[in-house]
Amino acid sequence: MKVNAITLRSGNVIEYNDKLWVVVKNDIQQPGKGASVAQVEMRDLRTGNKDNVRFRTQETVERVRLEQDDYQYLYEDGDGLVFMHQETFEQITLQKDIIGPPVAYLVENMIVEVETYEGEPLGVRLPDTVTVEIVEADPVVKGQTATTSYKPAVLANGERIMVPPHIESGTRVVIKTEDGSYVERAKD
Repeated sequence: MKVNAITLRSGNVIEYNDKLWVVVKNDIQQPGKGASVAQVEMRDLRTGNKDNVRFRTQETVERVRLEQDDYQYLYEDGDGLVFMHQETFEQITLQKDIIGPPVAYLVENMIVEVETYEGEPLGVRLPDTVTVEIVEADPVVKGQTATTSYKPAVLANGERIMVPPHIESGTRVVIKTEDGSYVERAKD
């Protein structure tokens, strides 16, 4: 589907120079003289390389629609991760680097969203948050106030995060999968 470059938004996927790119940032620049331009920062979906491209505002680009399907994570197989489609029960194996850092929060039987283009998997989106148990937390430093300070803790999956002082070992907490940050204490 052809769209004007000026209408691109962060997260849109376009085909440019025979490659698939995801728009990271789109900035409209209006110089004192001449026509406005769209300065688009984008990342290659397959290689991860970034590029900045300047389009005239009237210029059109090919916007691509990715298919999103729910898959269930089954198990790890060497360097690959095995997922099963929720409707067709077809199994696929994906490399860990497709998911990136959030792979640490992937647990068996978790439902994830796999984005594909013409049958080729391009990305995996985990749920926004997961609940994980704290296995080790530093003791509270005397005089530390809860509003301004956090302390280091280790999750059951081995990841280190910062948590409020009132969180102790054995506590279940909600973590953002996008950046691994503490959200809240889990409601049991």
